[in-house]
Amino acid sequence: MLESTLVALGLGSNLGDRAATLERAVEAVANLPLTSLVAVSAFIETEPVGPVSQPPFLNAAALVRTLLDPLTLLAFLHDIERDAGRRRSEEARWGPRTLDLDIITFGDRVMVARTLTLPHPRAHERRFVLQPLASIAPDLMVPGRATVQQLLAASGV
Repeated sequence: MLESTLVALGLGSNLGDRAATLERAVEAVANLPLTSLVAVSAFIETEPVGPVSQPPFLNAAALVRTLLDPLTLLAFLHDIERDAGRRRSEEARWGPRTLDLDIITFGDRVMVARTLTLPHPRAHERRFVLQPLASIAPDLMVPGRATVQQLLAASGV
């Protein structure tokens, strides 16, 4: 029997009805094939990161167990983003977006592919990822780094 992998996801929205968008995204993730929702954090409002002026984000984290491989899961997440109105090809990098879904960790997997780096290369320095994730998985290990709680404490936020 195949064993599922525990995956940490980051969710964010700063356009439209942010809370409704995140709620629909969580529901869509919960309905992915070969995947079950384990936990979802509260939504928190955070200031945007990057050079583009934009409204604040609502961010959250989710834990899922999946039998999908990382790139297949990413493709499903991109489908959910598109269904929420996101058009990656038309937006500025780190600009405003209806929905952003990121794979933060995929078990203890470390990989670099054209479309996906695991663990997420900047998650360890972003409060909007660490704070909601720490509320549902403080002892989750970010491969090559430390636990989520340790990273949050080290970030000084």
